[in-house]
Amino acid sequence: MSTFLKQIHHVQLAAPIGSEDEARAFYTKVLGFTEVEKPAEMKKNGGCWFEQGDISLHIGIETPFVPAEKAHPAFYTEDLEAIVLHLETFGVKVEFDTRYPGYKRFYVFDPFQNRIEILQKK
Repeated sequence: MSTFLKQIHHVQLAAPIGSEDEARAFYTKVLGFTEVEKPAEMKKNGGCWFEQGDISLHIGIETPFVPAEKAHPAFYTEDLEAIVLHLETFGVKVEFDTRYPGYKRFYVFDPFQNRIEILQKK
């Protein structure tokens, strides 16, 4: 079978009803994403979309809402220490995990308790 999937187009995380402003604050100010306009037909569903470089992240509204505490996106960086210092200025708790050979990594949780991994090769 040939490889027919080329890349991830976007990652979607869930959030509760009415949480768009909180999502905007976290994903733009804390994680450095830029909000992008959702297509007109999709705006009625709520939520918001963000981009940073080649990463597209969608926050979708779910009812009932249940955070992704185990499933998560993993974002690669080349300056893990700088990100840790940046996150600490916002009071974001960083949970290091040393179990992945060859990588330094940690987890953070968004305001809705969705887990996010950030990692760098050693």
